[in-house]
Amino acid sequence: MKYLTAGESHGKGLTAILEGFPAGVRIDCAAVDAELKRRQLGYGRGGRMKIESDSAEITAGLFGSVTLGSPIAFFIRNRDFEKWQAYTHPVSGDITQKKLTAVRPGHADYAGCRKYGFDNARPVLERASARETAARVGVGAFCKQLLSALGITVGSHVTEIGGQKSTARPLSAVGLNDRSDLSPVRCLDAEAEKKMIAVIDECMRSGDTAGGAVEILVSGLPAGVGSYAHYDRKLDGILARHLLSVQAFKAVEFGLGTAVAHTLGSHVHDEMAPSECGVVRNTNRAGGIEGGMSNGENLVISVAVKPIPTLMQGLKTVDIATGQATVAHPERSDYCAVPAAGVVAEAVVAYAVADALLCVTGGDDFDTIAARVQEMRQRAKVCAK
Repeated sequence: MKYLTAGESHGKGLTAILEGFPAGVRIDCAAVDAELKRRQLGYGRGGRMKIESDSAEITAGLFGSVTLGSPIAFFIRNRDFEKWQAYTHPVSGDITQKKLTAVRPGHADYAGCRKYGFDNARPVLERASARETAARVGVGAFCKQLLSALGITVGSHVTEIGGQKSTARPLSAVGLNDRSDLSPVRCLDAEAEKKMIAVIDECMRSGDTAGGAVEILVSGLPAGVGSYAHYDRKLDGILARHLLSVQAFKAVEFGLGTAVAHTLGSHVHDEMAPSECGVVRNTNRAGGIEGGMSNGENLVISVAVKPIPTLMQGLKTVDIATGQATVAHPERSDYCAVPAAGVVAEAVVAYAVADALLCVTGGDDFDTIAARVQEMRQRAKVCAK
């Protein structure tokens, strides 16, 4: 599969095209909108989330809510465009009237201006904005429904905000979002939740921002997705590439992650024992991936999310128009977007896993793919005998 997103933060809206999605998948369109709504929630979000009420207008690729195998297209309207169209209309807008030259440290502003020769960071920040992730969540919502129909579930929860860490370690993605979404910070640890909220409250008072970490689980994925033979088809490499393409995601870990650097092998590798269903493991330190392939255990992935670079207190910077020292302009922003980052991470993981699965199963229609997935699950039992 491939997908493409287009659109700017204050433009008309966001467009996404998803190509290579199999035919014969019945899509719950309300569930797509529900995923977009999940992205807008979370304690610490800013005023933009009160303006937008995201909904995907599906314009191609389905008849009667069933996928056709042709490219799927949808549009997410930006309600804020009504106030911005004098500046951001693709034909008549004058973006110089919203000029921004006090570039923000940690944002794409400065490097983007240098790359494209702009003397105004506004065109850069309009596209570099995390508003683009709404389109990715829409793409991921389609992929989640494909995976769900194949018995594969994707979920997430927040494990850290501003240095406050959760002790919760769920054992399955099944039902995970139902539980984590009940928390304003999507945290499963009640004590840690209180401390995370306190950190965000302090950011609101001081004009600062907080980052954190999110854990994503995938349950039900059969062994053998990915490749040990081809470097560019290794599942962990694919997941890392997609996750690190998300705004503000700075590091990705699988299973024990960086802890393997200071842990002996006897406490890193997951020992196996025979079972009627294949093999059984008492641990999942590998995070469900060995040799670049899924091994039948849960995928367990952690991503580090940096604090948002738009601070209401402003950071010291340089005005690229004058070359003089100044303070970055405080654009409307969030104080913490880590809870929403989990929803975005789910979407990106759902796409990457679905794409890797389709590469292994082949087939252009759901029935063919489903039969192949069942065959992969059956093979695990045969190999154990």
